[in-house]
Amino acid sequence: MLFRNRRHAGELLAEKLLHYRGQDDVLVLALPRGGVPVAFEVAKAIGAPLDLFLVRKLGLPRQPELAMGAVATGGVQVLNEGVVYRLGVPREVIDQVAERELNVLKRQQEHLRGRRPPPEIGGRTIILVDDGLATGSTMRAAVQAIRQQHPKRIVVAVPIGAAPTCDEFREEADEFVSVECPEDFYAVAMWYEDFGQVSDELVISQLEQSHAHYKDRNQAPSEAKASAASFPVQVSHDAPHDAFSHSTDHSA
Repeated sequence: MLFRNRRHAGELLAEKLLHYRGQDDVLVLALPRGGVPVAFEVAKAIGAPLDLFLVRKLGLPRQPELAMGAVATGGVQVLNEGVVYRLGVPREVIDQVAERELNVLKRQQEHLRGRRPPPEIGGRTIILVDDGLATGSTMRAAVQAIRQQHPKRIVVAVPIGAAPTCDEFREEADEFVSVECPEDFYAVAMWYEDFGQVSDELVISQLEQSHAHYKDRNQAPSEAKASAASFPVQVSHDAPHDAFSHSTDHSA
């Protein structure tokens, strides 16, 4: 299966998630930026609100490529206890790195989401969406961070993923949904004709379109269904962007 672009991938993924259509407790969370055009199609198809879930790695001060944990939307912190224990990382070092990365995350979040508060996750069915899974490190941190906020159910949904990584998420999530999980995976980009980077403008636009129809997260179910029925048609395609330091897991 070769996807034309992220929009096409999202449309195909949405077909596998239609059993969530009309369920009032469902929230679709995209891992930015690449997951947003995919998640937009999913949210539109099932009539659910769309939001972002940002994750930033906590790298060791002298080995930033080695993650000792992560911070995520809502200030949630996840630690890799094995790395912390094995290397004897002091608590004050963890706190310093976490504070720095949380500040970066908050700036990113405010830029992309405005001043809206983080989405309410407790007691809800969360569909976590990205444009693909290689090693799955970012998605894994997201699942762990969301689990701390006591959702009713976590669904990991991607168009494409490496077969071993897909198998891992079948165990880690309450449900795992994909279009393809090939053995000869190599890289996410191989499975897209157009895998251009996604612009901030597209992310902001799609979030605004969704939030325009879901202004009140606590609206009555009848109102939610009415607004879902009038969800706008997507007209933008993937576009270039100026990168910031967080990106989803495509190269590993």
